[in-house]
Amino acid sequence: MSCLVGCCASLTCGLCTSAASTITKKSARLGYCGLFGLSLIVSWVLREVGTPLLKQIPWINTSDTLSDEWFQMEAVLRVSLGNCLFFTILALLLIGVKDQNDTRDAWHHGGWIFKIVIWALLIILMFFLPNPVISVYGWISKFGAGFFLLVQVIILLDATHSWNDAWVARDEQKWFVALLVVSITCYIAAFAIPGVLFIWFNPTGYDCGLNIFFLVMTMILSLSFGIIALHPAVNGSLLPASVISVYCAYVCYTALSAEPRDYACNGLNKSKAVTTSTLILGMLTTVLSVLYSALRAGSSTTFLSPPSSPRAGERASLLESDELEEGKKGKKDSEPRPVTYSYMFFHLIFASASMYSAMLLSGWSSSESSDLIDVGWTSVWVRIGTEWVTAGLYIWSLLAPLMFPDREFY
Repeated sequence: MSCLVGCCASLTCGLCTSAASTITKKSARLGYCGLFGLSLIVSWVLREVGTPLLKQIPWINTSDTLSDEWFQMEAVLRVSLGNCLFFTILALLLIGVKDQNDTRDAWHHGGWIFKIVIWALLIILMFFLPNPVISVYGWISKFGAGFFLLVQVIILLDATHSWNDAWVARDEQKWFVALLVVSITCYIAAFAIPGVLFIWFNPTGYDCGLNIFFLVMTMILSLSFGIIALHPAVNGSLLPASVISVYCAYVCYTALSAEPRDYACNGLNKSKAVTTSTLILGMLTTVLSVLYSALRAGSSTTFLSPPSSPRAGERASLLESDELEEGKKGKKDSEPRPVTYSYMFFHLIFASASMYSAMLLSGWSSSESSDLIDVGWTSVWVRIGTEWVTAGLYIWSLLAPLMFPDREFY
């Protein structure tokens, strides 16, 4: 096993080193996304096969009563802590960077071989820390994961409004028809999903009032989104309402599917395949959220753009954004070149995403023992809370301009 781990580490380091030179020539944001994705793979692999190794470490295996699930959670948290520290350190080092002529701008875009080595060393060092430190991090991660979920919701809201604005701006009939078709399709799915879930999570012969409440609330929220968005005073659009409705229905499904396997109202066959597919969707959502937050930087509608950004109030393509990152040839270094997004907040998103991925893989560090991934009442309520927060933020985005007409919300 140790030989296998050593070979994997050697291959990984070689791959990262060869890719480092390529990263420096392209967008650094994609490089950080790749590093984050690699940390997810390492966490998942160690969760599945790392238990025998952790049992051999005396300062980790401090009791004979520790379960395999505890060692799995410990491996995930330690990798997450190293990844989180890496991005947190970068965030602290890059506080206040507003101009590309700043020396610290090169810290963000260059030195990839050095940064990859530091990243790997931080993860390895985490396995030398005592268990109480990891327990504290597990507790803190719940709040960091909550922050990332909030960021994810804001990103989703921004994406749907941007999508709607882009198609409306074309001012052609075919695009309006496309908006209508997509909106109707999403709304059909938004009500069809809870309808199917009524069959799966409300079996006959059992009192499943809690599940019924979750599903009915999801349908009420979806209906209210459309009513509020189409109200003449709001002057909203049906597309964002329908997309948010589908997202809420999906989150409701993930919440119900996370119910314990011995819960009578959970009609799904809680097999490994079911929970693994749910995990893959959750991880994919996490990676895409981080990718989108990185690639959307430079727009005034996102919270990653600093007030000094020259793009405030306009959209820019990724190519133009990357040109600004690398610096246009022929310009003197003395000329001011404001950065297009906040480096500090960019890395904080990755740090909080590291905490979220750890919670996803460890079942939110709950004491509920399970050999399945992300199953338990803690996961259920976190996801239901996420759905309700999403609904609240979307409704607020519609009503806020009416309640505070003198403020600028766009």
